[in-house]
Amino acid sequence: MTTAKPVLTTPHPTGPLVFPNPPEDPDDKMTNFNKMARTGNVHYLAQHLGHPETTLVAGEHYVSPQFTSTMAGLRYPDLLVAFEVDPAAYYRSNAYVISEQGKPPDFVLEIASESTWREDVGPKRDAYAALGVGEYWRFDETGRFGGRLSGEHLVDGVYAAIEIDELADGSLQGYSAVLDLYLAWVQGELVFCDPATGRRIITLEDERARAEAERAARIAAEAELAAERVRVRELEEQLRRRNS
Repeated sequence: MTTAKPVLTTPHPTGPLVFPNPPEDPDDKMTNFNKMARTGNVHYLAQHLGHPETTLVAGEHYVSPQFTSTMAGLRYPDLLVAFEVDPAAYYRSNAYVISEQGKPPDFVLEIASESTWREDVGPKRDAYAALGVGEYWRFDETGRFGGRLSGEHLVDGVYAAIEIDELADGSLQGYSAVLDLYLAWVQGELVFCDPATGRRIITLEDERARAEAERAARIAAEAELAAERVRVRELEEQLRRRNS
């Protein structure tokens, strides 16, 4: 994301300021769509983490220490996760306001693009540390913009690197203690994996495969039932002829 220019907001008629939507960068928007919306990553991560009444999985809205009338210097991560917060307040304010939620986000992730990656590894990193964000991750499908996968966790107010392992197939993965998940770079795709199973969390492809398997099983069962009915009718006909 590019650094936002100052924007004046209008007070909500029944309460505090409502933040505007961040400015759009076409290059960044397409990158985020490909890695988040198209794959269903945000939806299925939220499904996996559960507790939607207190767990927020969102992104592309401002993170601010408090309500403010200027957006200068504020950041808007591609993905944000916060536990034990009020998701409804986030949507009312159109932003994650730390003073309103009572704590900083637990996790943020930025997806690199050619126009944003220098901000991701510099000013954004400093800003998230200053806000107290517990983990900061960066993902780049190409590896040309600051590295394919990197993660850091906050230690005494300073980010320290999270170990990233390269697997035999060339994939990269690192463990997020905040999410209790592995984040992985797999052939240019962002994948979340459950350490308990060693498998990725459910995805759109998994849903489609399950639906197709259920459909195939239903068709097979209906075919078997139809065949059984034919066999019953044939037996009844044989008995009828024998007794006539």
